[in-house]
Amino acid sequence: MNVAALARWCFRHRLVVLLLWVGTLFGLGFTASTAGTDYANVFSLPNTDSKTAYDLMEKAFPERAGDTDTVVWKTEDGSVRDEDVRSRLEPALEEIGRMDGVGEVASPYAGERGAAQISQDGRIAYAQITFREQANAIPKELIEDVVDTARAAERDGLQVELGGQAIARTQEPPAGTAELVGIVAAAVVLFLAFGSLFAMLLPLVVAIAGVGTGMLATMALSHVTNVPEVAPLLGSLIGLGVGIDYALFIVTRHRRGILRGAQPEDAAVTALNTSGRAVLFAGGTVCIALAGMLVMNLRFLDGVVIATSLTVVLSVLAAVTLLPALLGLLGMRVLSRRQRRKLAAAGPESEEASGLAARWSVTVQKRPRSIATLAVVIMAVLALPVLSIRLGATDQGNHQDSTTTRQAYDLLAEGFGPGVNGPLQVVVEGEAPASLVSGIESTEGVAQVAAVPPANGISVINVVPTTSPQSEETDALIDRLRDEVIPSAGVEAHVGGVTAVFKDFASVTGDRLPYFIATIIALGFLLLLVAFRSLVVPLTAALMNLIAAAASFGVLVAIFQWGWGTELLGIGKEGPITAFLPVIMLSLLFGLSMDYQVFLVSRMHEEWVHTRDNARAVRVGLAETSRVINCAALIMICVFSAFVLSGDMEGAMAGIGLAAAVALDAFILRTALVPAAMHMLGNSNWWLPVWLEKRLPHLAVEPREDAVEEPAAAEDGGTSVIHGFIRTADGDPVADASVTLLSKGGRQLDRVTSLADGSYILSVPAPGSYVLAATSSGHGSRARHVVVDGEPVVFDVELTEVSEGEVDAVN
Repeated sequence: MNVAALARWCFRHRLVVLLLWVGTLFGLGFTASTAGTDYANVFSLPNTDSKTAYDLMEKAFPERAGDTDTVVWKTEDGSVRDEDVRSRLEPALEEIGRMDGVGEVASPYAGERGAAQISQDGRIAYAQITFREQANAIPKELIEDVVDTARAAERDGLQVELGGQAIARTQEPPAGTAELVGIVAAAVVLFLAFGSLFAMLLPLVVAIAGVGTGMLATMALSHVTNVPEVAPLLGSLIGLGVGIDYALFIVTRHRRGILRGAQPEDAAVTALNTSGRAVLFAGGTVCIALAGMLVMNLRFLDGVVIATSLTVVLSVLAAVTLLPALLGLLGMRVLSRRQRRKLAAAGPESEEASGLAARWSVTVQKRPRSIATLAVVIMAVLALPVLSIRLGATDQGNHQDSTTTRQAYDLLAEGFGPGVNGPLQVVVEGEAPASLVSGIESTEGVAQVAAVPPANGISVINVVPTTSPQSEETDALIDRLRDEVIPSAGVEAHVGGVTAVFKDFASVTGDRLPYFIATIIALGFLLLLVAFRSLVVPLTAALMNLIAAAASFGVLVAIFQWGWGTELLGIGKEGPITAFLPVIMLSLLFGLSMDYQVFLVSRMHEEWVHTRDNARAVRVGLAETSRVINCAALIMICVFSAFVLSGDMEGAMAGIGLAAAVALDAFILRTALVPAAMHMLGNSNWWLPVWLEKRLPHLAVEPREDAVEEPAAAEDGGTSVIHGFIRTADGDPVADASVTLLSKGGRQLDRVTSLADGSYILSVPAPGSYVLAATSSGHGSRARHVVVDGEPVVFDVELTEVSEGEVDAVN
């Protein structure tokens, strides 16, 4: 792909590009607003016991397809059967039953049928409201009318609460709250980094364009494929993060080019041809990591892959088309006023890295073992909680104490036992034998059993456990029913219900997770192997990704499963980690980690190709990239952390988990542990067997800005030489110095070691311009341009001795 030509076209035809993007946004917006959404929550799994039970129940009771919610009330004095309580609740329930969109209201005051809906002490009762649609399809106005009507029956001493999926929608913050907070936080970081309002706006506009088109396209796709309701939230989360980061990388390179004397158009083309290529590669790795979820063969995740991958692709497209158009509109205003004045007065700035990043890079080089040890200890401590991770499902018992859904959940548990919030259904084709019902009643962990008369040839036995849906005892009860009680009754039956579905989901996820992790690690390894032509770099990256994943899940377990800091963060009660979250988080984490690895190591690799000095390559690469990596990570942390405000427990888990992962990855792994390890490994970082080198395809992740064509071989096949001496400043010969001849494009052409008298001789394939690099232990490196016109060239190299703690003069 000719990225440079595309960038130049977008820069020059900026108004056309802007109109295309605006037209696309309005077109998708009109389509989405007209068609609406049709999100589906498909948590069931094929070939599982709970899925079979679900299919049979759907056949038995097709009219109960709508969402069922609950109204719960408690009286402080007397009984819920008292006339003063009934006179308030019965009219309210009748009014709710008459609302358009409500199918049925099961009242506790409806004779014997409703008696089971009143607690034994008579102080708590509940009514069930069955809507005609699923929760996400019910008009919000109807849900609010139901809530207002029920809550109007409250008085002193009479508490009325409501629970259920539809009711939970009334507690959600306004749409876009989390995204808006994340964007504002990112804007502050960008302004501090750039010092320019226009430069700050560029990554935000690009990210919003990518996420906006991605979300609108996902809304349209929900009509043609199963897209879960959580998919747009996860898509916007990853889209905002990568969209802002990708634009940040390109804008940073563009501004650097202008500050070094390039014209805005040339700087934009160069930025897109360098950082833009890295963005294309990074976006591709994120999509590949996301596609790794398909290995899990979970239908629920297919829609998540579609939504998140589509958003990432559109964010990359915005970065390589919309961004150069915006750069064309801004011109020199992409710099701050102070920078423009300085550029006019003092001319282009030096290319030498300096400041805190350069000093930190030198520190890592001087103390690699100490820094690596400290980083490993920190990550190991943070990873310890992951040993107790428990997968399951969150429910309304995890909501904040102040919400009506949590209050209703707790009232039901108080009046009817914790198991009433997660009843099980034992489903039998035909009539359920008495032996099965009695066997279930006598099973340990069962609080209540009610057999429903057969319908459409299907019998259902409702089982209320003695423990809550999230407890391990309830999981053990499901296993006892399946493995002992049902087989002993000699009948084919299946255990279903939401609790059983999530137990099966967690079990299947746990079984398939190792294959998923192996797949995305292998794909990442192959990509980095081809990109950097090294075995050690991709192995290091894979190990670092596993360390980052373990530590981030350790943080997740400590907060959401152990409850450390949940009150401070305002995210409700602790519980198990949502079963599908590890798959989604690992995909996103591996993709984002690859972004930082590519950005960091590509600069190191470029320096290594030109000097063959590993210490210098690692030091210079870290000094020149750590600042922008940390800035990008800080933006992602702001964006991800803001999703605590999404009102969705899964969104909050993903946000906190990814924010922790990015923070640890950027601030500890990529700027400390990775460079420290690469210093200790030395030249082994870039080792690749010759036979593999010949077979690997060539992939340029980020070509040099000043790339020059490789010299052609001489027509007559003749060669020339460069020879001379390697000496110190005092004229003493330097023996065993490594002398390398490179093409201007970075390809190694010849390599020798200087003799005892410091002499060397290199073979030159043809006339042209070359780079000659010399390095020796205890001396500074040297890299010089040499022009060969066909005759032998004499070229002496002077190396300066470097004392401990000093940096060589080349840097």
